[in-house]
Amino acid sequence: MFKLAVYTQLVAVALAAIGPSTNLQIGNKNISPDGFDRSAVLAGADADTLDFPGPVIHASKGDTFNINVVDALTDASMLRTTSIHWHGFFQSGSAWADGPAGVTQCPIAPGNSFLYEFSAANQAGTFWYHSHHVSQYCDGLRGAMVVYDPEDPHLSLYDVDNEETVITLADWYHTPGPQLDGTVPPPDSTLINGKGRSDGGPTVPLAVIAVRPNKRYRFRLVNIACNPAYTFSIDGHTMTVIEADGISTEALEVDSLQIFAGQRYSIVVETNQAIDNYWVRADPNRGTSGFAGGLNSAILQYEGAPINTDPTSTQSPNSNPLLEQNLHPLTNAAAPGTPTEGAADVNLNLAIAIGANGFTVNGAHFSEPNVPVLLQILSGTTAAQDLLPAGSVYNLPLNSVIEISMPGGSPGSPHPIHLHGHAFSVVRSAGVATPNYVNPVQRDVVSIGAATTDNVTIRFRTDNAGPWIMHCHIDWHLVLGLSVVFAEDAPSVASSDQPTAWDALCPAYDALPAGTR
Repeated sequence: MFKLAVYTQLVAVALAAIGPSTNLQIGNKNISPDGFDRSAVLAGADADTLDFPGPVIHASKGDTFNINVVDALTDASMLRTTSIHWHGFFQSGSAWADGPAGVTQCPIAPGNSFLYEFSAANQAGTFWYHSHHVSQYCDGLRGAMVVYDPEDPHLSLYDVDNEETVITLADWYHTPGPQLDGTVPPPDSTLINGKGRSDGGPTVPLAVIAVRPNKRYRFRLVNIACNPAYTFSIDGHTMTVIEADGISTEALEVDSLQIFAGQRYSIVVETNQAIDNYWVRADPNRGTSGFAGGLNSAILQYEGAPINTDPTSTQSPNSNPLLEQNLHPLTNAAAPGTPTEGAADVNLNLAIAIGANGFTVNGAHFSEPNVPVLLQILSGTTAAQDLLPAGSVYNLPLNSVIEISMPGGSPGSPHPIHLHGHAFSVVRSAGVATPNYVNPVQRDVVSIGAATTDNVTIRFRTDNAGPWIMHCHIDWHLVLGLSVVFAEDAPSVASSDQPTAWDALCPAYDALPAGTR
């Protein structure tokens, strides 16, 4: 009976969400998610459905995605070229489809389209997509992705899991990104599922998350922000974490959690309280904090509760917050390699600093090269010292264990660091002194901490050939150079094949007249 109920949910999602084979139209439209009207860069199934956030793209475990991205951008106040990253997907055998401009492709020219084809393979869980071209996703090009697993090991823990239980947290800016590039601007508002209020702005409607009493909901929480981490909680309700960044975890009950830009958690919430409206809170670590007048908030609304009414619930002290080091993978828990610090095949330390042009990593400033790193490798350049941008590319050998240490407390901390092409074991989390090689959380975005005593350490195995960027997911920091690229198994990359349409991207982009990109 339960399996039939889950199947019904998946059918409902299939009718409302898009994918795994779909067009994704990228266009401009005026929206006012917090009451302030502005033009934005948006995604939709077609020109009539452009919205923020973009539509949920869904699939089942083992499916192949075929997403034809159509660039119909026309607003000259923002970028008109685009490139999409499918965050959290490993892209094994399809590095060309990973999406970061200057690393795996040239941007798509306006009036053109490009088909991204990649497999979900053995991955399932919560992911997202966003522009990976300068600061374009801050102007709106972002949305959630879900890969459902009919044999999810946590199926018995929840009753409802569909498009309506995806919760996106986002920052919003009243000024277009190109006018803000080169700075780290504070957001004007927090949007939950695309709705929010700004400090001093109008009292516009907030997002409503509708629930029925006495059900167990799997909420898929996605931080699609360009900057803030959010402390998330729901008045009167606890949460059981069962997934971090696309990887199932042992169930862990908490009453609040901090989620950094790019991170995802699945949480099970039981609707066992009195029928009423309850505040959903997402307090940012940057921008206007607090909840006065409905800032940084949404509404959990029980069936039968008053509608069009703000809650009167109060926030209890969060006495059981999520600590990253308490999360453990459900399967294959051990970190790869010898369980001793510095005993990996390759050991790297990445020191972040501020230089004359912005951020540096080990003294090198990353700027988007005119020739993508993948194209450089395909053209025969494979040595790290010859790959551009100079000093930002590291060669990694195949079938090796890599350990990366990242000291905390650098300017702009805490930095949420994202690695493409892999999940990694966080053998030392921020605020922790002793490494854990036995069962550390596995994820693809980690905060490296705000204290100078933090030294976050991750491990992964090089089993996926490609040029994989690792960068701060505060998008303004990426624009300012906080990134490196790992050229993993460069000889295999050099002999790989890409679609003919990929070969055409750079000539079309390079041919664009000045001022039209």
